[in-house]
Amino acid sequence: MLVLENGKVFRGQGLGSGGKSIAEIIFNTSVVGYQEIISDPANHGKMIVMTYPLIGNYGLTDEDYESKGIHISGLIVREYNDTPSNFRFTKTLGEVLEDNGIAGISGIDTRELTVILREQGTMKAMICDASEDPEGCVAELKAAKLPQSRVAEVSCKKIWYARTRNPIYTVVALDSGIKHSVINSLKESACNVVVVPYDTPKSVIMRYRPDGLFISNGPGSPEDVKPAIELIRSMKGTLPIFGVGMGSQLIALAYGAKTVKMKHGHYGGNHPIQSLSDGKVGVAAQNHSYAIVRDSLTGTGLEVSHINLTDGDIEGVRDEKNKVIGVQFEPEEGYQGFIDMMRAGGGSGNAQENRY
Repeated sequence: MLVLENGKVFRGQGLGSGGKSIAEIIFNTSVVGYQEIISDPANHGKMIVMTYPLIGNYGLTDEDYESKGIHISGLIVREYNDTPSNFRFTKTLGEVLEDNGIAGISGIDTRELTVILREQGTMKAMICDASEDPEGCVAELKAAKLPQSRVAEVSCKKIWYARTRNPIYTVVALDSGIKHSVINSLKESACNVVVVPYDTPKSVIMRYRPDGLFISNGPGSPEDVKPAIELIRSMKGTLPIFGVGMGSQLIALAYGAKTVKMKHGHYGGNHPIQSLSDGKVGVAAQNHSYAIVRDSLTGTGLEVSHINLTDGDIEGVRDEKNKVIGVQFEPEEGYQGFIDMMRAGGGSGNAQENRY
């Protein structure tokens, strides 16, 4: 049984582990990529509704995880397929959810559920046994307090390295919930990557003589990640900085702007984004619950670089003078703007010295 905070109840078939789960519920409009979604640290603690009706049909493969763990607190699907046809799969989705103690439910009307979340906004939800009393579940949901600061739970605890062949640049990546695909994109752009915990001080970062600083996406409210905000503020103008998702929001906060919790967030792979510099429109993947308040950018030194054509929200900010870029979407085609800034002499260009 799925119970929403507003009292709506959906009944279906159990998926994954048994037990009870209470979390913030969101919907994701991606057609494929459920493995990447459940293993994305930015989804830590969230209950995910997949709007695409058939989930599980290609299983999970060992190479496609975005992190070493499964981060969601629950999964809701319309139709679950437990017999994958993909020759690469190593486990079924249900097996992975069960192995990681994640509750799920299938066989419900995810269209109706998505409409509720779009119209009423994100809310708390519970997956539990169908024998429980719905009114009691609603009372428990209303009384439940969800953790707000999640970055400390997903960030690495020690510094680690991701090397590439023939490196040109050294990038320090601040781990607020970084994905493997992000690290791979940086490596493909000739970057050796030093991944550091979210609260790493400037003095430690500068020991690596980096050419650029990357700020990753992550879960929860950006206002709770104060060490990262202070770090960006202190390093602005020192070397190129590039933030994605929460990283973009942290940049805005470091400049003195404000962020706000969105009604239902942007989650999925089909968001239309327009670049204001050339007017070009592309379709991008997004995964964020918070938006940058447009009026708060006045006088900060940041300018809007991208907007969402669906709702007009800010999707990118830029400070040309200090070589700072922030985007709310996943730059799947590469990190060329960041690379160009490092190539222009913003950093030391000494990755080939192989210092670590």
